[in-house]
Amino acid sequence: MGKNPVATGKPKPAMSENDAASDYETVTGETCPVCHEKQLTLTEARKEIPFFGICYLFSMDCGACGYHKADIEAEEDRDPVKFTFTCENEEDLRVRVIKSASATVKIGQIGSIEPGEAANGYVTNIEGVINRIKTQVEHLKKAAEDEEDDETVTKAKNHLKKLTRILWGQEPCKIVISDPTGNSAIISPKAEKGKP
Repeated sequence: MGKNPVATGKPKPAMSENDAASDYETVTGETCPVCHEKQLTLTEARKEIPFFGICYLFSMDCGACGYHKADIEAEEDRDPVKFTFTCENEEDLRVRVIKSASATVKIGQIGSIEPGEAANGYVTNIEGVINRIKTQVEHLKKAAEDEEDDETVTKAKNHLKKLTRILWGQEPCKIVISDPTGNSAIISPKAEKGKP
């Protein structure tokens, strides 16, 4: 298989349309950076995303400890970018989102997804991003309940109600994605693109 671009961090050379067999590559039995067992699977997929271009999806998954890390990288170098999008209805929830591990996502005054060691990159839609924030708020609520922090529990409950209304298309929300690597996007004519 040669040198694996997932392991080296270098993207594969461009491939032709007829090179479909090379669009997906998996390496198994690698050493996990967390538990050091040789049960890590490295995966790289080359994908063309309409209105974004060709990108590489990378992932690491350990069968022993459950460690997971994923990212997305555009084939071409890109400038830092900031997208602002107002989700106003159920149709807006279907808008495509590309988010790299380096990106910061903010949803109004509710919460954010920050870059860092545990951050992942992914391709989803606005609904998927909102559901990820909702999951974070649910975890915070549970922790606050365990600590008997009534004020935080109340705030979390209010945020969850607001997120549910947004997911039902009953309340608008502003979503901002900032990415210093330029490997993120909100694919919609309604999205405002600028510099962070």
